[in-house]
Amino acid sequence: MRWILFVAIGLAAILVLIVVVGYLLPKGHVANRSATFAAPPDAIWAAITEVEKFPSWRGDVKTVTRLPDREGRMTWVEEGRSGRITLAVARSQPPKQLVLRIADPDLPFGGTWTYDLAPAPGGTTLSITENGEIYNPIFRFMAKFVFGYEATMASYLSALEKRTATTKG
Repeated sequence: MRWILFVAIGLAAILVLIVVVGYLLPKGHVANRSATFAAPPDAIWAAITEVEKFPSWRGDVKTVTRLPDREGRMTWVEEGRSGRITLAVARSQPPKQLVLRIADPDLPFGGTWTYDLAPAPGGTTLSITENGEIYNPIFRFMAKFVFGYEATMASYLSALEKRTATTKG
């Protein structure tokens, strides 16, 4: 019976440590990821802006629901494994730069993704910069030490690579 007490105390200590370290980490972070695709900038631009088609190539998105534009900019809700996330276009300069922001203040995280497209030999280089904030200290700890800040971007770029490979000539 004593060992149960030791295990419970040990688990509680680990949880307290995770929360303390999470509070010590900054809320904001910047992460970058890039990939080069064998497709022209216009094709990459279309893939990243045709939100209604996201469920067909992004495994993490089950549905997309367009919302009324806000200040003349596209807004939508993505529903997937991570729940519902409302996104809005903050800036759009086709086919060079797209900035999306999380438009849901009730989520435990927020921030922007900046997509920069540049012509490259034989295709396009897409660079994604995440300027994120994580408000919950446990999520902050998990993002920093378990998942990594770049995991979602890596998954996105991998899915985009598969999508562009299936839409070639």
